[in-house]
Amino acid sequence: MFAVEVRDHIMIAHTLPSEVFGPAQGMHGATFTVDAAFFTEDLDAHGLVVDIGLATETLARTLAPLRYKNLDEIPEFKGKFTTTEFLCHHIFTAMSEHVRAGALKDDSRVRRLRISLHESHIARAWYEGDV
Repeated sequence: MFAVEVRDHIMIAHTLPSEVFGPAQGMHGATFTVDAAFFTEDLDAHGLVVDIGLATETLARTLAPLRYKNLDEIPEFKGKFTTTEFLCHHIFTAMSEHVRAGALKDDSRVRRLRISLHESHIARAWYEGDV
C-alpha cells in the first residue's frame, strides 16, 4: 500500500473524571500533534496517493470544531471520557466522512485512514480502519 501523511495540531481543555486518571481528573489542557495517513493500493495518473494540499485542508477542517475548545462543553461528548484514544476515533470518523464525500478528489482510491494523536514526544495513540 502507498500512503501520504499530513500533520496539524489542536489545543484543547478537558477533564477525565475517574480515579483511574489520577491527576488528569482535574481540568487540564493538552496540545495534540495530529497526523492523518491516507492509504491507497495504487498511485493516480500523476503518481500521487492524494493531493497533499487537499489532505492538509481537509484535516484542518476536521479539527476546527475541536480547536481551542473545552471538550467537556461539547454536547456530543457528554458522559464520555475524551481520552486520546477516544479522540483518535472521533477524528477518524469525521475525516472518513470528508473522504467519502470527495474532499480529496481521489476518485474513491483512499481505502484506509490512520489518525494518530501525539500527546507528547514519548506518547501517542492512533485509530486505523477502512474508509
